[in-house]
Amino acid sequence: MKTFEHLSDLVPLVGQQVAVSDWTTITQEQVNLFAQATGDYQWIHVDVERAKAGPFGGPIAHGFLTLSLLPTFFQSSIQVRNSRMGVNYGLNKVRFTAPVPVGSRLRAHLKLLACDPIENNGYQIAWLISVEREGSDKPVCIAESLTRRYP
Repeated sequence: MKTFEHLSDLVPLVGQQVAVSDWTTITQEQVNLFAQATGDYQWIHVDVERAKAGPFGGPIAHGFLTLSLLPTFFQSSIQVRNSRMGVNYGLNKVRFTAPVPVGSRLRAHLKLLACDPIENNGYQIAWLISVEREGSDKPVCIAESLTRRYP
């Protein structure tokens, strides 16, 4: 966990990898709950027996489930003490570059792309997130995440 006192402490780190999150394990229960929440019941995610005979040898997580873990990755990797609030501002260039078999362990590498002042003494922060699957050389998701944080 990288800890910063003020949002402005991030500004000199633009262009650098700032943090790496903790590992999180993808479970079939998570995949099933995500399917229930989104209505995406494609067999490759939720039908374990059928998925075993499919192209990946078992069920895989939804790409959007992997993407939805961004808050988990941020929470375990970065803290700004004098920031009372952060909001998701959007995403750019999201790619799901490899499957995530159920049981995989994932973590994120966070590179700071921009940290620009905005109204109310806040900052709009752009991160390049590369989600790694343990044991694989290829990331499973790459995305630019935009957040707005306020002191």
